[in-house]
Amino acid sequence: MREYFLIFLVAAVVSYLLCVFARELASRLGAVAPVRDRDVHSIPIPYFGGVAMLGGLGAGVLLGHHLPFLSKAQSAVFHDSGVVLIAGAMICVVGVVDDLIELDALTKLGGQIVAAAFMVLNGVQFSSVSLPWVGQFVLDPTQAVLLTMLMVVGTVNAVNFVDGLDGLAAGVVLIGSVAFFLFAYRLASINGETLALTPALLCAAMGGACAGFLPHNFFPARIFMGDSGSMLLGLVLSGSALTLTGQFSVVQVSSGTSGLPLLATFIPILLPAAILVVPLSDLVLAVVRRTRRGLPFYHPDKEHLHHRLLEIGHSQRRAVLIIWLWSGLIAFGAVLLSLYSGPMVWGAVLLVFLINVALTFLLPRLESKTLDGPAEVEAEIVDPQRVRDQSR
Repeated sequence: MREYFLIFLVAAVVSYLLCVFARELASRLGAVAPVRDRDVHSIPIPYFGGVAMLGGLGAGVLLGHHLPFLSKAQSAVFHDSGVVLIAGAMICVVGVVDDLIELDALTKLGGQIVAAAFMVLNGVQFSSVSLPWVGQFVLDPTQAVLLTMLMVVGTVNAVNFVDGLDGLAAGVVLIGSVAFFLFAYRLASINGETLALTPALLCAAMGGACAGFLPHNFFPARIFMGDSGSMLLGLVLSGSALTLTGQFSVVQVSSGTSGLPLLATFIPILLPAAILVVPLSDLVLAVVRRTRRGLPFYHPDKEHLHHRLLEIGHSQRRAVLIIWLWSGLIAFGAVLLSLYSGPMVWGAVLLVFLINVALTFLLPRLESKTLDGPAEVEAEIVDPQRVRDQSR
C-alpha cells in the first residue's frame, strides 16, 4: 500500500508541475478554449492539461518499476500497464491535435478506435464474461474485440462529455480511480493473490495525475484538460478494468467476497460504468435529446447535467461538488456492496444517498427562501411608512 501511495504522490507532483509548462506552451501555440455560448467560462483558457497528466501518469508507472515490492511483480503487470500507457499517449496526441485545429467528431472517433485496437492487439482485452444463471462465458475473438472496443470508446466519450465545468471530469475520475484501486487491492487480498496488480498501479498513477491537475483546474480554472486529457483518462480507466479481468477469474471475484455475488462478478465490467454513471447518463440523454430534434448526436448544446444544476441555483463550485458526491456514492457504494454485506453497509449507502438528494434539490430552495426573507421583512417595514406618508 505504501508503494502505491508513493506512486500517487509522485504522479500528483509531476502533473502539478507540468501544468505550468503545459499552460505556457498552449498559450504560445494558440491552443486556447474560446468563449462560446454553451460554455460557462468567461475568458479564454489554455488547453494541454492532458499532456501534464500524461507526464504524471508516466512518472507514476515508471516509478513502480524501481520500487522494492512492485519491481518484483510478474512481467504481465508492467507489460499491460505499458500497453495502456502507450495507448493513452496515442489518444492524447489525437486530443492535442484537436486542441490545436479542432478535428471533426469522426476523426476523433477514428483515433479512439486505433488506440483501443492497439490495446487489443497487445492482449489488453476481455477474454470472458459472466452471465446470470449461465456462468462464465468464453468470448470468441470477434466478440472479445467488439466488447473491448465498445467499452473503451464508450468510457472515453463519457469522460469527454462530462468535462464541462472546472474540475468536474478530473474529480470524477479521481474518485473512480480510488474506488477501483480499493476494489482491486481488496480483491487480491481476499483471494490470497499478490498485491502487485496492474489495475492498482494504473489507478494509483491516474488518481495522482488527476489530483495534481485539480489545483490548476478547479474554479476558476487556469488550464483545461482538453480532449487530450478527457480521452486519456477515459482510456486509462477502461484499460484498468480490462487488466483486472485478465488477472482474476470469475470464480475468484465472486467466491471470496461477502457482498452481493452477482454484483461482485460483474464489477470488473460494471465498475467503469458505475464510476461514470453520471456522465454516461448525461451522454445517453444528450444523444436521445439531439436525435429527437433531428440533430447529429455529436451536436453541442447547453443542456447537460451540469448546465441544469446551474439553472436551479447552484454555483459552479457547488455543482461540481454535487456531481462528485453522486459519483462517489455510486462508485464506492458499488465497491462496498460487492465486497461486504450487512445492515450497516446498506444503511451507510442509504444515508449518503439521502444527503446527496438534500444537497442537490433542497439546498437551492432553502437558499432561495433565505434570500427572499429579508426582502419580505423590508416590505413589511416600508409599507406602513408609505401609509403614514399618504395620510399626512
